[in-house]
Amino acid sequence: MILDSYWSYGLLVLAGFVAGAINSVAGGGSLISFPTMLALGVPAIPANATNAVALWPGSLASVWSYRKQAKGLGRLTVYLTLPSILGALFGAWLLLNTPEKLFNSAVPVLILLATILLCYQPRLKRQLEKHNKATKNFALTFFLQFLVSIYGGYFGAGMGIMMLALLGFYIEANINQLNAIKTWLGTVINVVASLFFISAGSVLPFPAIALGLGAIVGGYLAPQLAQRINPNYIRYFVISIGFVLTFIEFIW
Repeated sequence: MILDSYWSYGLLVLAGFVAGAINSVAGGGSLISFPTMLALGVPAIPANATNAVALWPGSLASVWSYRKQAKGLGRLTVYLTLPSILGALFGAWLLLNTPEKLFNSAVPVLILLATILLCYQPRLKRQLEKHNKATKNFALTFFLQFLVSIYGGYFGAGMGIMMLALLGFYIEANINQLNAIKTWLGTVINVVASLFFISAGSVLPFPAIALGLGAIVGGYLAPQLAQRINPNYIRYFVISIGFVLTFIEFIW
């Protein structure tokens, strides 16, 4: 690793700032922070664990901002919290028990998947805004949320888009209510996975602090800056980076 100089930690703070800002405006911030850690020589598995721990505090602010939209959804939210906890634990455990060579081979596929999900995000939101015939199959929703949570605990980038798709087709609610549920469940998954990674000693503390500080500042300032910048431009920027990183990882 080359995390032995002030400039490398300065780069992590900057990456955290950009990731936190992107997460609060368009989503996909991990496509910035995770590859930055890889570029600094951090092995993929601890880089992924550290990235998860560093970025989750930013989601707490989103939970608070959606508190009004979540009114009346308490029972449903509690119902889906259990598979989120179980899935996050299994996903985090699976990550730490994946051979490093295998995970390194999976990294470009995971980055590509997250990038494709980010491409699909606007279309999904439009479909959900029109969609008003939920199946209300709660048993299937429970199981699918468990599967999404495994992915969230394992890698996480693009998890929110997966959950929006799942919730929209199996729960009758408007887009703001779906976002409220998604934000809470995503925070639960991130916190559970982060606690697992910390307890397993898989997190690099100083890089996590550097990323986290940047992410908090970026997440706080981004909504103000977003009023001057079209969020779609930010999303296109992240998508472009995602495809470039996928290409680099495949040929590296």
